[in-house]
Amino acid sequence: MSADTAAGASSTSPTTTPAPSHSPTSNASRASSPKNALHVLIPRRGVDYRGKIVLAPMVRSGELPSRLLALHYKADLVWGPETVDRSMIGTNQSTNPRTGCIEWSRPPTKHAHSTVSEDAEKESVIYRIDPKRESDRLIFQIGTNNPERAVQAADLVAPYCSGIDVNAGCPKPFSTDGGMGAALLTEENGDLLARILIALVNEVGKKHEIGISVKIRLLSTPEETAALVHKLCKTGITGLTIHCRTRSMRPRERAIRDHLRMVGEICHSHGVACLMNGDVVSRDEAVKLADEYGVDGGMIATAAEANSSVFLSESEGGKKHWREVVEQYLRFALEVENKWGNTKFLLSQLMPGKDSTYQKVSQTKNYTACLQVLELDEDETMREMAGNVDSVLGLDGSKVSKADIKKANKAANRARHEANIAKKKRAAEGAADRQGHQNKKGRRLSPVRGRSSERGRSPLQKAEIAAENAGFDGVGQGALEVAV
Repeated sequence: MSADTAAGASSTSPTTTPAPSHSPTSNASRASSPKNALHVLIPRRGVDYRGKIVLAPMVRSGELPSRLLALHYKADLVWGPETVDRSMIGTNQSTNPRTGCIEWSRPPTKHAHSTVSEDAEKESVIYRIDPKRESDRLIFQIGTNNPERAVQAADLVAPYCSGIDVNAGCPKPFSTDGGMGAALLTEENGDLLARILIALVNEVGKKHEIGISVKIRLLSTPEETAALVHKLCKTGITGLTIHCRTRSMRPRERAIRDHLRMVGEICHSHGVACLMNGDVVSRDEAVKLADEYGVDGGMIATAAEANSSVFLSESEGGKKHWREVVEQYLRFALEVENKWGNTKFLLSQLMPGKDSTYQKVSQTKNYTACLQVLELDEDETMREMAGNVDSVLGLDGSKVSKADIKKANKAANRARHEANIAKKKRAAEGAADRQGHQNKKGRRLSPVRGRSSERGRSPLQKAEIAAENAGFDGVGQGALEVAV
């Protein structure tokens, strides 16, 4: 059975179900879908993408505190960062007793020569969800190139989110080199992408009653883009996001919206919601563009990374000052015990580089020091939380941190390397001494060696040796006489 035939067999018949609302955002600041358009049935626990302005999936900038920050400023839905299927498979799921978050962790990799005890090496958290504050608006994005692995990984998270999205648009090597992301958009991989979506719809979406969607990029020609969108919309998905750039285009290049209306119309012909992505900088602009091009909503990426309050409409006060956004972000980061490295990176995005505190914050090594630099330590609650989180993460010196582990292992490796060099040096010196001793011994014994020792000697040398052995007093003369 071809991919198209299989897709048609698994697709859901369009219907006219109303779009459920999961956000308090007013209708005036929502994108409006085309009137009288058919829509696929939205699963009981799923969400309808129609009329939504959402946070884009971003590595590092899509971790839990960033998602909570976007929801705080009224993003309708949030995408988590692309998470590769292999990284989720085999993880341990647990609930953090301090934060209430559900965490999927992987045991630390044991090195043969590690000098740190197992107790000191903490598990690495691969994914974290706050079930109370985001599950009904969270879309888990998966990086995959295999239907079976996609199902296996998505099945772990599906009970705690409202949708699964397949990344088929990331052009970065860490994704495409593994045959994921934008690598799935090639002609030979188009059928593979369709099979992945069909598997997720049938084995995850139906089982957990959530929607399955996909995020893609424009192809080289409108015809190629149209053919791919038709194929994907037949798989039973409820939503499709189109990034208005091709695979080869960089973020600094202006988004291409010439084909956006065509993509929206194809999606609507199958009853599938269509979101746009690329150079969308605010809620109000997203609503305007969605209405202009006939799509159902917008996805905001880099603008939200710099200031998540862009999800507020002008009627709701618009974008907030960065200090307010930073303080709110730090509260969320502390509440969920976010990794300090990730928090520090996000602060570098949220803070203006020219501000006098920017460099000072970049030099801090824990939450407590960061609050002091930003003069937020006067808040007793935040100060106490910072101290507790620093202790939990080993940032206060009371526990062995990952940096300490790396440092200790590096020192041990250096010591072993130096010991090996010294050992080889001693062995070489010993070998040289033995060789020298054998050479001296050989020179002493050479006159009495047998026939084999005479090989390679000149007739004169042989005569001198013979004369010496015969007892001549004048070696030279005797040698000549013998030689004659």
